[in-house]
Amino acid sequence: MTSRRILIIAGIVLILFLGMYTWNQRTRALDNIASNIGLEVTGAILSSMRAVQDTVTDFWNRYFDLVNMHEENKNLKTHVKELEATLLAVKEDQEELKRLRNLVQLPVDESWRPLGARVLAGRMGPNAILDSITINRGYITGGRPGTPLVTQQGLVGRVFRASAHTATALLITDPASRIAVFTQNSRALGILTGQGAGKTLELNFVQRDAKIDKGEVLITAGLDGKYPKGIPVGRVISVSPSNYTQFMSIEAKPIVDLQHLEEVLLLEPTGLAHPVSEESDSPPPAFVGPPAPQSPAP
Repeated sequence: MTSRRILIIAGIVLILFLGMYTWNQRTRALDNIASNIGLEVTGAILSSMRAVQDTVTDFWNRYFDLVNMHEENKNLKTHVKELEATLLAVKEDQEELKRLRNLVQLPVDESWRPLGARVLAGRMGPNAILDSITINRGYITGGRPGTPLVTQQGLVGRVFRASAHTATALLITDPASRIAVFTQNSRALGILTGQGAGKTLELNFVQRDAKIDKGEVLITAGLDGKYPKGIPVGRVISVSPSNYTQFMSIEAKPIVDLQHLEEVLLLEPTGLAHPVSEESDSPPPAFVGPPAPQSPAP
């Protein structure tokens, strides 16, 4: 391209520029077009940036909300567990209170002093060969050897061995247990013997002519002074003549659930005599069991 053509093209471009410049000065058309285009481009860019900013901000806020929610959820779960533990403790306290209220309602006369005790363990240590429990009272706190143990249902056993604040109690199911009992209705006398943990009780030395029914309750006779009279001990489950002796063969089961003991009542003898009714010389009603049936009128 020659210099002449270059000059011609440059002149044409200059003339067009000057013409457009002059036209724009009069009409402001190009300024308006440029302004509108620039505004649209700027708005599009700013809108995109704002959308990105809002997205990032929303994500960040949600992240922190999730973190806070996770922490709050964790705290709520911990609080719920604490409340559940408290509720269980309260329920256990209520059940214990109910059992203790039943215990203290036993009608004990002044010749025996009731003392509450907690069962610490079942068969354990050197006493594992015995059907026994360990309680939290010893010879200093009322758990001397020979002291009877009862619940609101009936007889549990007696203290066998005691330290200062802890004692081992022999249950009525232990083979070494011997208890003089009456049958509740017929008043037949016999000796109730344990046959081991989880086994039935055996009632010995009951005469063959005794009228004993299945389901009849056995109560302590109180003849030797080791137990109060009238405490339910067992319930007869079978009665038959013995094939080897002149006595009856009688099996019974304990009244008390000896496998689930939690609290018991010790009956400490006070040394006082049984109170006597002012209206008669007969002894007061039995400790727990009903009084002997009245003789038929002549």
